[in-house]
Amino acid sequence: MFGVTLLSALLGLALAWCVERSDLPARRFWNVVLCLPFAIPAFVSSFTWVSLSPMYEGLGGAILVMTMSKYPLVYLPVAATLRGIDPSLEESARMLGLSRRQVFLRVTLPLLRPTLAATGLLVALHMLVEFGALSILRYQTFTTAIYQEFELEFSNATAAMLSSVLLALCFLLLWLELRMRGRGRLVRTGQGSARRAERVRLGLGKWPLQALLATLVLVGTGIPLVMLGYWLYEGSSASFPLMEIASTLLSSLSLAFGGALLSCLLALPVSILVVRYPGALARWTQRLPYLLQALPGLVIALSLVYFSLHYLPATYQTTGLLLVAYALLFMPLTQAPIRVALEKASPQLEEAARTLGQTPLMAFLRITLPIISPAIGAGFVLVFLDTMKELTATLVLGPTGLSTLATSVWVHTANLEYAAAAPYAALLILISGLPVYLLTTRAHLSTH
Repeated sequence: MFGVTLLSALLGLALAWCVERSDLPARRFWNVVLCLPFAIPAFVSSFTWVSLSPMYEGLGGAILVMTMSKYPLVYLPVAATLRGIDPSLEESARMLGLSRRQVFLRVTLPLLRPTLAATGLLVALHMLVEFGALSILRYQTFTTAIYQEFELEFSNATAAMLSSVLLALCFLLLWLELRMRGRGRLVRTGQGSARRAERVRLGLGKWPLQALLATLVLVGTGIPLVMLGYWLYEGSSASFPLMEIASTLLSSLSLAFGGALLSCLLALPVSILVVRYPGALARWTQRLPYLLQALPGLVIALSLVYFSLHYLPATYQTTGLLLVAYALLFMPLTQAPIRVALEKASPQLEEAARTLGQTPLMAFLRITLPIISPAIGAGFVLVFLDTMKELTATLVLGPTGLSTLATSVWVHTANLEYAAAAPYAALLILISGLPVYLLTTRAHLSTH
């Protein structure tokens, strides 16, 4: 965890500086391709590396693969922070005689420290709860040990003990993140400067730098895609089971649709309570989904297993229970945009409609709902995409015989059936790729 967190932070910071503060050629191109690892789920990337050579199993391979998958979590926020820094602060330091290195260390880096701390803790939290990628890489962690004890050893007591330790570590990281967020607030007095920061001229150094960036893209994106293409070619010679693939895709789409719909239905009343009826209950109701999202999906799934077996046995290993797990895991993705949209929708509009004879419900449906519907749609899409890639809860809670794109990749890879796993992995990348491209290009255009 610490190795991946440190390397992701250093790599994300260096890449953000190169793209945002140097005269690197083709910056827009590099901004897009450096984010491409986002489009490849970590367990898919792990499958391609393990299929290349068994030497990538274990600690070294885990650090390499997970760093390549997680550094965009640091790169994107740090790049956005660099774009938002007032260049007059750095220019003033230069006028006082500081060198570029001193300006970076004394001015720029302190301004980036909150972002680096937050994103570093986010990477650490992701590593704590990661299951699929590390199990494929044959590297034992808390999550893989918990799954092994529950599914293979049938030792619920050991799984519960390991889950408790994992929860304690997650809460520790959350506490650290809240402490860092509460401290070190950075504010700007005055309007600042709307100019862009002066870019550092690289001179002849731009060519070896581009070679390094190309190597990074090759390792993070090129090799996984090439290996995936190889296994697709190998599998096509034996003919893919098209009906099985289509059935699995349909199952994934159906579950993703149901999970996204349930998340929106739960997030809407919670957001209304938070925005329209503020208070202690509203604050805790708002925080609970975010707290659940920070917990390992495996722990939430095992908690639902315990609850269903002891209190609602009929729901065990049903699609309904799996959809509840998806909603608990991903509801914040819908809650955040809906809450922001509700804050911008004036309640006076509903009050005016009620004075004209509309009931409160009809006033909401006819006035407020159309205003916040784009936010609901955005949240729906976010949950839909994340549910398509969800692995852990689906393995634990899914009905017997259920196959999704994610579980098919995991099962075939565990059985060393790399060619059989390839079409499912390719579909996952295609589904994930378009939103990543739109996110990166939109962010770049909005600031350039």
